[in-house]
Amino acid sequence: MSSRDVVLARVRRALADVPRGEGPYDPPVPRDYHRVHGARTTEETVELLAEHLADYRAVVHRCSADDLPALIGRLLAERGARTVVVPPGLDPRWLSATEAAQVPDRAADTARELDAVDSVVTGCALAIAETGTLVLDGGPDQGRRRITLVPDHHICVVRVPDQVVGSVPEALPRLSPARPLTWISGPSATSDIELDRVEGVHGPRTLEVITAFGLPPT
Repeated sequence: MSSRDVVLARVRRALADVPRGEGPYDPPVPRDYHRVHGARTTEETVELLAEHLADYRAVVHRCSADDLPALIGRLLAERGARTVVVPPGLDPRWLSATEAAQVPDRAADTARELDAVDSVVTGCALAIAETGTLVLDGGPDQGRRRITLVPDHHICVVRVPDQVVGSVPEALPRLSPARPLTWISGPSATSDIELDRVEGVHGPRTLEVITAFGLPPT
């Protein structure tokens, strides 16, 4: 017998007691797990998000909607950013206080061209407090996935309270599986066999997250 025949024979034996016509999800898998894990206020949920983001070595800032442009301008200036990638649907007021040259998100841009850009500023689809995760879905204020993976510095704005949820089960019903979802937990990091941590291999070396209170929903 070939290896293929051996594998198929094992599959047939494993399925021998399955009634004919029964599908892989008959009966359906119960999904009765808890979506909400405890009662938290908005402030407590945002604090938990900030705590977990900091664990991943992201830098977290808090501000009001009115103070957002000044904060973004200051962060870009402190970084020494001369250029910043801008998604097509980003609110232009967010970058009104920066002198950095704004580079539009263009499909024709290569990874080499994006690597020459200093920073990128985006919104997000959701932020998950219990895991310290930002979810991007390629929306108008987030742009293509490439622009958040190549530049070395990413500033991500989270609308509070609209875009902050407590748990992954809370987040999933609000996300479309048809969208290009990117789940970000801190700056890019990896470790070799000696467990030496290296940041910036698969994405930005520096992730700054702004939890902005009072921004209108998208």
